[in-house]
Formats: sequence, structure tokens, C-alpha cells
Amino acid sequence: MPPVPSMAEANTSLAAQLNRKCFCITLDRAALSAALAHEAGDPGFGDTFLASRPHLFSNVPVFLAASALDEMQATVGAIEATARLQGYRDAVLSWAPEIAQRDFGPVGAMMGYDFHLDDDGPKLIEVNTNAGGAFLNALLAQAQKACCSEVHRTSIDASYDEFATSVIAMFENEWRLQRGAGSPRRIAIVDDRPEEQYLYPEFVLARQLLVKHGIEATIGDASELAYEGGKLRLDGREIDLVYNRLVDFTLERRDHAALRAAYQDGAVVVTPNPHNHALLSSKRNLTLLSDPTALEAFGLSAKMRSRLAGVPLTTLVTPGNADAAWQSRKDTFFKPLSGHGGKAVYRGDKVTKGVWAEIARGGYVAQAFASPGQRMIEIDGAPTPRKMDVRLYTYNGRVLLPAARLYQGQTTNFRTPGGGFSPVLVI
Repeated sequence: MPPVPSMAEANTSLAAQLNRKCFCITLDRAALSAALAHEAGDPGFGDTFLASRPHLFSNVPVFLAASALDEMQATVGAIEATARLQGYRDAVLSWAPEIAQRDFGPVGAMMGYDFHLDDDGPKLIEVNTNAGGAFLNALLAQAQKACCSEVHRTSIDASYDEFATSVIAMFENEWRLQRGAGSPRRIAIVDDRPEEQYLYPEFVLARQLLVKHGIEATIGDASELAYEGGKLRLDGREIDLVYNRLVDFTLERRDHAALRAAYQDGAVVVTPNPHNHALLSSKRNLTLLSDPTALEAFGLSAKMRSRLAGVPLTTLVTPGNADAAWQSRKDTFFKPLSGHGGKAVYRGDKVTKGVWAEIARGGYVAQAFASPGQRMIEIDGAPTPRKMDVRLYTYNGRVLLPAARLYQGQTTNFRTPGGGFSPVLVI
């Protein structure tokens, strides 16, 4: 008789089958629109938002075995444990800029860990310090309807109210880690030209969530911050904590000078901040996290090292090893050290000689290719494949929310019919 599969194996098999064959539309767009309007405090908010971004939310869920989610969470825990080791900290801070050297205490609000899922299990692709989409995905997860018996067997881990409670606790803890006691009175959600950002409506949700829980909150352009007399202000009002959504991770740009100075003086709590990015999110860190020998030398336990087996081998590209990297390029992704959101990321088998000349000069890492998962959907009645990745939104190593993204092409762009954010239904 063939061996009886374990519960984890059975759930993994069922998740794969549902991702291939379940074309159920589970998203209740009317419910999502109503939830968006309610949380934003604006009756027209949901309809306007959804109409202007038709491919931001997928109609279908992604199915994930609980064992795969456990593996991902174990990877997150191992990375954050590694980041507490002095040898590792010394190594990654050695290539970080001066502004990242000082630790003010905060551990980084709303981290994002991105995974691909292949036949060998989850593979960590990237770590993000200002991961977008959590507030939207928390509402998306609640606007689902079960449409078949298999969907009834799945679960969503938390309600929006539970998510909101965790978010408030996260910001209050970030405050206490730097200030010792009390709570922030006023939080600024800061980005460049925030109203022009694709995910600007999420800033509105974040602001309203904070206000609902008794914290003053505002949305602001980083260039409009002013720092005088030891106080950071926006529109003349003092800011206690900045929820930082900038992709200028080291606050180098001239129009971020006020925020940079206030941060360096410890005059404002900034989260996530340059120190968080240096410890957790710099792409060069993956060269260590994928190197068991280096991890052992830092003192990471064998158990924790085994949890990092899903980090694809990553190496720094230099003029000295560029020829070898070119020869093995077909199984590699090349990512810029200073990039974000899939910008200037190249799949090795599609790299032109002109692009390669830039990569070979340095400033890139080469990451072993890990194929994305696949979710089949229906477009005009025809089964159509979409690539799939899973993001864990976390705080201090604890998962706040899992979510998926469906797309086609090289990177997620929220322009794909049938694609977009997708809720994770756990089996």
C-alpha cells in the first residue's frame, strides 16, 4: 500500500489543486467598497478608489497550506534573530551609510517579507522596510464570500479590528522603544507627493485608523516638513512620530533634509528608519543570509540556519567576478543594491549586453532564480495563468497579515487583468 500522506502533505496538495482549478470569484466588491468607505469616513471613497484602480484587487483568493505559512514565519523569525547577532550587525553596518549606524530603538513598523512558492517550498525573495498594502489587504480579506465546499475549509487569521489593534500596539511600541514611556500624540504618514502615490488611499485608511484610536494623524509630503528649535513640524504642528513611506531609505535627498536632521538628533521617532533598513532590508544582506558558513560564524544556531535554507543563494556582483556571473546568468536575477519595488531588476536570460555592462560595474547582487508560484484564473471564460507571490506583513518578527499578489511579466505592477492583491486563504 502507498504511504498515507501527512496532514501537511494533504493540505499542500489541496492548496496546489485549488490554485490550479478553483475559478470561484470570492471577492464581494460591493462589500469591499462599503468597507473602504466606512473606514475612510467618506461615502464615495470606495467606489472612486476601485474605479480608478481596476486591477489593484484580484477577484480570486490564493490558497496556502498552513505548513507553508509556518515555514515562511519561521524564515522571518530566523532573519530577525540573525539581525540581533553582534557579528552580523557589524557586518551589515560595515557597508551601510553613516546615518544608519545609530540604533534609536524602533525595530521597524510594517515590515514586508516576500516569498515565491515552488515545488521545494517557500523561497524568500526580498525584505522590505516600508511594505505597502497592509491596510488595503486587511479589508480585502474580510470582503470574501465562500462559494464552494473547499473554500469553507479555509480560514483568514484575523479580522480588521484585530489588525487595527495590532497596528496601534505596533506604533505605541515603536514610540516606547525610543522614548521609554507614554504614547505619540501626533503621527505623520510621510511620502513624496503622497496624493500622487498609487497607494495613497491606504494612507487615508492608516490616518483614519489612528484617529479612530485616539491618536492625531496627518498625511504629509516630506518636503514640507520643517525642523526648528529641536521640533519637527508639519503645517506648523509638532510631529512626534513619522510613519515613513519614503523609498529614500537613507534620507539623502535634499528635500528630505528636515526629516534627516530631526531623525539624527533623535528629535522625532521615525519608523521604519535607516537603521532598520540597514539591518533587515539591504539587498546585500542576502549574501550573508544565504551563506550557512557565514551564519555559523556569527553564532546562529543550526536550527535557525535550517530555517534560512529557503533564502536563494545571493552573491555580490563585482568587476572581478562579472565574467563568471555572466556565464551563469540564465539561472539568476540581478537586483540593484539601491533598488526598490522591482525597479531595474533583470532576469539573467533576458539581459542585453548594454544592460550587462552596467551590472558588471558593480552595485548589483545576483540571486539564484526561484520560480514564482502559479494561480490559474479565468479571463473571458478561458483558464489563464498568473504568477503569484506571498507577502507577510510583520512587526518585530510577528505576522500581522499574509497577502498575495497575482501578476504577469517580470514584476508586480497592478496593471494585469485578473491580477492584483489577493487574500490568502489558509488550509
